[in-house]
Amino acid sequence: MNQFRLKPLVARLGTLALVIAIIASPSRVQAEHEGKLQILLLGDSTTEGSVPRRLKPEGPHLETVLEQLLAADADLPACHVINSSQSGETIRRLLDSGRYDRDASKLPGIDYIFIRYGLNDRAKIENFVENFPKHFAELCDRLRHDHPSAELIPMTVIPFSSEEASDQINDLVRQAAAAENLEVFDIYPRYAAELSKGVNSLNYRRYPLAKVPAQYHPLVQPFIHGPSVEVMDNELDPILGDLPGWYSDRHPNLAGYNVIADETAKYLGKRLRQRQAETANVSQ
Repeated sequence: MNQFRLKPLVARLGTLALVIAIIASPSRVQAEHEGKLQILLLGDSTTEGSVPRRLKPEGPHLETVLEQLLAADADLPACHVINSSQSGETIRRLLDSGRYDRDASKLPGIDYIFIRYGLNDRAKIENFVENFPKHFAELCDRLRHDHPSAELIPMTVIPFSSEEASDQINDLVRQAAAAENLEVFDIYPRYAAELSKGVNSLNYRRYPLAKVPAQYHPLVQPFIHGPSVEVMDNELDPILGDLPGWYSDRHPNLAGYNVIADETAKYLGKRLRQRQAETANVSQ
């Protein structure tokens, strides 16, 4: 083949290969969301939604509900929410396990990052009071390096442990955030207010099957997952609610996650409007 005809062909093939590589590249996983604000959620099981995903994999979960609530407000820009949280996670494990590098560090175009840790940190790390602020600062350093345009938004934990434990965690979150000059999104009061309407209305039921009386085993059969009976709502409460410890697990059910999504949408909506107003003032 004539070399002058070959060069354009090679160029076209090279361009085609480049396009294919871009489409197939994992780093372009969010490419279909260009033009939308990118919101990243980092946290533990109370952010991941691990229980509802296992018991009810279909239907909208936290990140999707948050997108839908933001989209319902016509004066807000289009948003895409990425949930990169994991059950049982601490800040230390997020960083040391390589999960941050793998799942969060290279996400493109992140605008807002919500950070909610503390529950597992308090239970799992040594010298929690001393080390949690250090771990928080290290995470903020990494996020600022990898996502320099993103606004970091630390969150308080929800009412999960005792009030005393929650206060200790949330005081440390505020302390760590102040050291980083960050405003705290305090979700605790809204969640606590919703719980006041029904103390067990926002948590799912997880109970050892071995402790369920044998005559009820046929009844709970559809809800058995491994060694436990796991129920997303209150449908078995009238029958089994008197069993000791029936309500002891405090992980959110779908209603609990919807409270988190709703309060987060209100908080972020306010921030987005402030940003729009500032941009308009600058352009005038």
